[in-house]
Amino acid sequence: MSDQATLQSKETRGFQSEVKQLLHLMIHSLYSNKEIFLRELISNASDAADKLRFKALSDAALYESDGELRVRLSVDKEAGTLTIDDNGIGMTRDEVIENLGTIAKSGTADFFKQLSDDQTKDSQLIGQFGVGFYSAFIVADKVTVSTRAAGADASEAVRWESAGEGEYTIESIEKASRGTSITLHLREDDKEFLDEWRLRDVIGKYSDHIGIPVEMWETERDDEGKETGEGKWEKVNKAQALWTRSKSDISDEEYQEFYKHLSHDFAEPLQWSHNRVEGKNDYTSLLYIPSKAPWDLFNRDHKHGLKLYVQRVFIMDDASQFMPSYLRFVRGLIDSNDLPLNVSREILQDNKVTQNLRNACTKRVLTMLERMAGNDAEKYQSFWKEFGLVMKEGPAEDFSNREKIAGLLRFASTHKDSSEQTVSLADYVSRMKEEQDKIYYLTAIHTRQRRTAAS
Repeated sequence: MSDQATLQSKETRGFQSEVKQLLHLMIHSLYSNKEIFLRELISNASDAADKLRFKALSDAALYESDGELRVRLSVDKEAGTLTIDDNGIGMTRDEVIENLGTIAKSGTADFFKQLSDDQTKDSQLIGQFGVGFYSAFIVADKVTVSTRAAGADASEAVRWESAGEGEYTIESIEKASRGTSITLHLREDDKEFLDEWRLRDVIGKYSDHIGIPVEMWETERDDEGKETGEGKWEKVNKAQALWTRSKSDISDEEYQEFYKHLSHDFAEPLQWSHNRVEGKNDYTSLLYIPSKAPWDLFNRDHKHGLKLYVQRVFIMDDASQFMPSYLRFVRGLIDSNDLPLNVSREILQDNKVTQNLRNACTKRVLTMLERMAGNDAEKYQSFWKEFGLVMKEGPAEDFSNREKIAGLLRFASTHKDSSEQTVSLADYVSRMKEEQDKIYYLTAIHTRQRRTAAS
């Protein structure tokens, strides 16, 4: 890193206890799918570019005469290192400590209580939790991060380094360019990620759809195939935001990988809906139904909502204004051409466009679920097992759609003598006797209690 020179104020800090646990579990539970570290780090770099674009709307000087946003991968085979470098928003010293030394998620302690010694189960839980930056330690025995926030002086850059155990060091450095550079010191068993074609394969698999170029150094060769010492940075992904492309040009595999990029979930989505709407409101939505409930679905502080873009510029995460609470499990994004670029959460709250988009997205999800229930009862039943409890909040919360929601609810019935909630209201009504004008029901915590009461 030629533009850096170490300054004073190096200090050693201990990780938050939850970080230690997460690092240990990742290293020992995610060994079967190591390549996801690259997806996570490139995804973070893409987010950093999005955040810079947004801030630069009100302060173009943050671009520092370098508005071509990108991610670059470079390898040093002799040193055994892989570096992922971006020219996005970067971080201050305080942000480095907050983002790389702690897990700022409510309910973290509850998450760790769910973990066991079952590596398959733990891997799924960690995937739901979201590993982000810490995935670097799946393949690296040491990670070095050099970063400078956009707009800050070169002398305000920071270097963070850790072996992924109990502590990390942090120090001030000189860094001429803004953004973040992450250098992974790869373990001996993971040197496969020093191979250019292996990296290209992983990028094509996981990061083809992100909206900025992912570049690798292409060395020029002469007619005899020998390196000339010259070369250039070459784009190795499509670098077009997936939701802006035509549906007919997007494969199921691309939709599935974009979901993982968006949600940091390891599992495939159950269903998705991609729509471009022009008319009274002009917007694109891409909505996903996950196959597994997030670990903190019932946590009061659980953040939910869609990613919001305005004219393809990222505005905010977790825009809950576009989805009712009973559909808080839905992941995805909405890209509007009608909202102002300087929109805030407060403006969204009382905005007529927001209300129209919320109604449209809600109906889109309910229609998706209706089709699933009608066309694939087994798939819908797997959805119900994961999200049925929150769907039951719907009729009380969303009066205008209560009939649609009621049709999606499932219940256990004495007719089947089973605790499985597989019976719809339509199923029950179809079995009613001609003179029956009431539906009888019981509520209880356990099936045994219902049976006792019914008898």
